[in-house]
Formats: sequence, structure tokens, C-alpha cells
Amino acid sequence: MSAVRILYFTDILCVWAYIAERRVAELDKVFGDRIEIEPRFCSVFPDAWTKIETTWRDRGGYAAFNRHLCEVAERFPHIELSDRLWLDVRPRTSASAHLYIKAVEIAERKAHGDDLPPYAQRDSVRAAAAMRRAFFAQARDISEIAIQREISEELGIDHDAVRAAVASSEAVAALAADMGMAQQSNVTGSPTFIMNEGRQRLFGNVGYRLLEANVQELLRNPDEGAASWC
Repeated sequence: MSAVRILYFTDILCVWAYIAERRVAELDKVFGDRIEIEPRFCSVFPDAWTKIETTWRDRGGYAAFNRHLCEVAERFPHIELSDRLWLDVRPRTSASAHLYIKAVEIAERKAHGDDLPPYAQRDSVRAAAAMRRAFFAQARDISEIAIQREISEELGIDHDAVRAAVASSEAVAALAADMGMAQQSNVTGSPTFIMNEGRQRLFGNVGYRLLEANVQELLRNPDEGAASWC
């Protein structure tokens, strides 16, 4: 039986994607090679300042957005969130961090070919988790190249290989492909999980049990989506 493919679209600055990381890690732990998790990026904070200043203008601006995030975090004790988020540090865009992670992914594929490490051990997965932790828990500006270099060093990732993937435009092309796929798949927010060739879609604050149930159903009935009783 082929593995269940899960397209997993996120924006690195989205708190709901940060919350969902634990659930994705649990899916990987429980199902292992029976699933194929394919992380992709979508664009929720391409111009973060304009988005927040426009959306939260009449509700208290950055201070109100900060309070909102702190209130959300109180409901999810498994995450750590700095109380200075968007007050002391304001990333200009998520695109820079997305580009960095795509570059890590490219460097990793060049190093390993098709023989990639298990999902949780991949540099690109570790880098994405570290970037989220750096922003949400440590209030570091992950849109800055200097911070990205620090994260590479912390994880033992060859940052020169990462920057080479950016300089060659390979990472730009990979990120553009993600954005094109998100548009083609009608992804409107983060996180979005797509399974069964687009027939099953889960969006937003989706609990682990719902994700698990969808995967289990596809493993039991891999061809169920090919036909309908209707």
C-alpha cells in the first residue's frame, strides 16, 4: 500500500501553524512511513506590517494583536509564547523565512538525494520548528538573514549551502512553486491539510483526533475517494 500523502500548508508567522506542529509531529510518530507529510508554504503574512496595521487598526493595533496571541496561547499549554511578540520585534514578512527554509530543503536534497532522513530528522523540518520557536517563544526577528544564520549554526546546518540555494534562485523557484500550488489548491489560510488528491481538506485549529481519523480512514480504504455513492 502506498503512503497517504498529506500536503501541509503553513505560514511561518501563523500562531495556528505553531500550535499545529505538535499534532503533525504526533502523526509522524504514530503513522511513520505509512504517511508522507509534504510541508508547503502559503502566504498569510507577505507584508506583515500592513496586514496587522490594517486588520487591527480599529481594535488597538499591535498591542491588541499581542493580547490576542497571548490569550490564544493560554488555551494551548504545549506552546511557549513570548509576551513581547509584535511589540519588541516585528518581522516585516514571512517570505524571507519561507525562502530560507526552502533553501535548507534544497541543500538537504543535494546532500542526500532521494535517501532523505526520516521526517522529524530532516534539516528542513528542524529548521522550520526552530524558526517558529525563535519567533514565538524567543521573540527573534526571523525575517532577518542574520537570525537565519544563527539558527543554521544552532542546528549545525551548512549555512553557506543554504545561501548558495538562494543565490542560484533555486530556493526562489521552490517557494514560487509552493505559492502556485497553494493557489491552485485554493488554500486560503494556515494551516491547511490536504489529503486524498484534494478530496479531503482540513483547515485552521484542527484537533489531532480529527487528523488521525482522516488518515486512518484513508489507510483502511485507500480507494474510497475514487468513486461516490451519490
